[in-house]
Amino acid sequence: MNTRVLITGASSGLGAGMAKAFAARGCDLVLTARRLELLEKVKAEIEQQSPGRRVVLHQLDVTDHDAVFEVFAKAAAEMGGLDRIIVNAGIGKGGRIGSGRFAANRDTALTNFVAGLAQCEAAMELFYRQGSGHLVLMSSVTAGRGLPGPMNVYAATKAALAHLAEGIRSDVKSKKAAIKVSTIRPGYIESEMQDRTGKRHPLLVEASAGAESLVGAIEREVKDACVPWWPWTLFDLVLRFAPDPLVKRIL
Repeated sequence: MNTRVLITGASSGLGAGMAKAFAARGCDLVLTARRLELLEKVKAEIEQQSPGRRVVLHQLDVTDHDAVFEVFAKAAAEMGGLDRIIVNAGIGKGGRIGSGRFAANRDTALTNFVAGLAQCEAAMELFYRQGSGHLVLMSSVTAGRGLPGPMNVYAATKAALAHLAEGIRSDVKSKKAAIKVSTIRPGYIESEMQDRTGKRHPLLVEASAGAESLVGAIEREVKDACVPWWPWTLFDLVLRFAPDPLVKRIL
């Protein structure tokens, strides 16, 4: 049976890129996002590039927690089970704490972490019932330390996701369940979110190459990894221990 993969936030950026790369590797897909018209476009591209792959779409706002549980359960029923669920949906808006951007910072926290928690709950309930599965949480290389300015809340939510994954991994190990949990920390990969920053990072990775690297790491079922490995593993190490003035220069 082909691997059945559910990806949230799959209408653009890293989600759409991973969907195309998984399809090319022979996977069947459940793709969710708020923007159904963009999901339809992604589906059409996959069907053209990878004929014969099954692609099921569900419109989903992950901040509607009840809908998360409903869509995940419905998708599992439609596909006869799910082998892998990728918690990918997220946003990156925000501002320096105390700058009057509370609403934007709140939205980032609710979308990236609280909605991420809902997705993990729904996924793990399903995997425990199945007795198997692979949960993937998309963190970030920025999760290694607290960051200043508009990156503050975003980095904090990605650090929270990494800790959440670590705790779930510990639970799975203690239960001796056939479930894998991966924390993926993408570096700066070309995407809609990166485009909104208005600047191009000198280490920015091209979108299709980045998606291939992400999918490769996920299929290896890595425990916790920066992706692509180079240069982002070194970047992560530098970011964790660099003095504040250098941090502001390399972000």
